[in-house]
Amino acid sequence: MITGKIQLHMVCFSLGLSAAAAVADDSATPAPSVTLGMAGIYAPRYSGADKRHWQLMPLIQTRDGAFFLDTQKGIGYDLQADNGLYLEHTLGYGLGRADKNSAWRDGDDRLKGMGNIDATVNTSLALGWSVTPWLALEGKATLPLSDGQGVQYRTSATLVPWQTNSDTVALQVSGLFGDSRYMNTFYGVNSQQSARTGFARYNAAGGFYGTDTSLTWSHQFTPAWSASVIGEYTWLDKHASDSPIVEKRNGTSATLALSYSF
Repeated sequence: MITGKIQLHMVCFSLGLSAAAAVADDSATPAPSVTLGMAGIYAPRYSGADKRHWQLMPLIQTRDGAFFLDTQKGIGYDLQADNGLYLEHTLGYGLGRADKNSAWRDGDDRLKGMGNIDATVNTSLALGWSVTPWLALEGKATLPLSDGQGVQYRTSATLVPWQTNSDTVALQVSGLFGDSRYMNTFYGVNSQQSARTGFARYNAAGGFYGTDTSLTWSHQFTPAWSASVIGEYTWLDKHASDSPIVEKRNGTSATLALSYSF
């Protein structure tokens, strides 16, 4: 949940559901498809929070060739080469953060006075390499378009140690980075915020700020029905954990997703 649990869990959903879809259909040019589902998430209220809550999230994905519309990523396209290199470009959204408890995005009453971080339209560009059928490497940058919240970067390695006709297990380890504007948007405390909240002022430096590790198990009940269980562990480096709004530098979350494809 380092970048906001909604965004992060959407990435996890993509990992699990895409793996299940690959098992169900191994044709070179898959037909257009639609996936509908629901996911339940139990996670910290925001990055660094001690309190936790439950959230329900709809899952919708439509795909036709290289183009897709996805509640997890947005609208976009991906291109793949025979040597395993791939490019993905999306236009999506970030839900920001509230300074009170929220049922649909990050937020906690403890942040009262910090002000809301606005939801924003963003664009993401990912470049990756499927080294083997069981190992993929990726670098991704997410840039806000409708608000100046800074740029977030993510590098990841995804390992698939076990896969059968009905089950897939995937392990993803990621490093998280942000420029100074991004870090101060989500972890910094300026003088006005300090006066309103009592938090000490904090200027967050840009650069590496944490890791995220997720383990996904996807099971294909039928060619249409599938489920994913995701366990996630996050760790915040000192650039983020030294912020007075961070209560815990280590966080865990759990997700259960059920989907139907046609």
